Amino acid sequence: MSSIPPLLTSRTAARILSVAALFALWWAASEMLGSRKLPDPLTVLAFIMRETASGELPYHLAITLARVVAAFTLAMTIGALIGLLMGRSAIADNFLQPWLILLLNAPALIVIVLAYIWMGLTEAAAILAVAVNKVPNVVVTVREGTRAMDPAYMEMAQAFRFPPARIYRDVILPQLQPYLAAAARSGLALVWKIVLVVELLGRPNGVGFQIHLYFQLFDVRAILGYTLVFVAVMLAIEFVMVQPAEARANRGRPRPV
Repeated sequence: MSSIPPLLTSRTAARILSVAALFALWWAASEMLGSRKLPDPLTVLAFIMRETASGELPYHLAITLARVVAAFTLAMTIGALIGLLMGRSAIADNFLQPWLILLLNAPALIVIVLAYIWMGLTEAAAILAVAVNKVPNVVVTVREGTRAMDPAYMEMAQAFRFPPARIYRDVILPQLQPYLAAAARSGLALVWKIVLVVELLGRPNGVGFQIHLYFQLFDVRAILGYTLVFVAVMLAIEFVMVQPAEARANRGRPRPV
């Protein structure tokens, strides 16, 4: 008998059918609109292979991924610390609440433009602009997770005179894991989209820069090629790393009926 769980088999089959349907729809639309407006999948695949062989696509993809990692790490670190502070301190929560609301409602484009004006068209400005756009979402998620912690665990830790480092490691962090996983999952989806905008507006390399370059040439084939490869990489990260990490963080938590 097969050792593959039926749920896994059905889930994989559904995803394969979904991708196949997407490409079938793409092919049909290409036939109706014409290859100039919407090249067929084989034409785009040929472009991807040519760009990969020349080294252009791997170079720009690697640069974009490095920016995604840097901005994501910075946003998660700063956002988690501020969220923990606001969740545990009413004074800090009241003081920082207006700042949080301001950043939550500030358009990403405005933040990017201001960062480039104030700091110049530099790598630091690009990464900081992306991180600033993500930090408020992390703060909100971690703050709510901090408020939802069971006070009994903290009382026990204080009764046994746990040092501060052990309290954060053995009491606070385990309870925050599901919220950190949720913030990381939504954060990754937001960060890579903003990175493309940052590259389009002010960087001389990266996937966003290449898409802007080929947009000026009205080369739909190249735009689709770079977009598909980057999205495929981000989906692989989502399915291989983010979702399993979130599942481990939520293991043992009661599920709603």
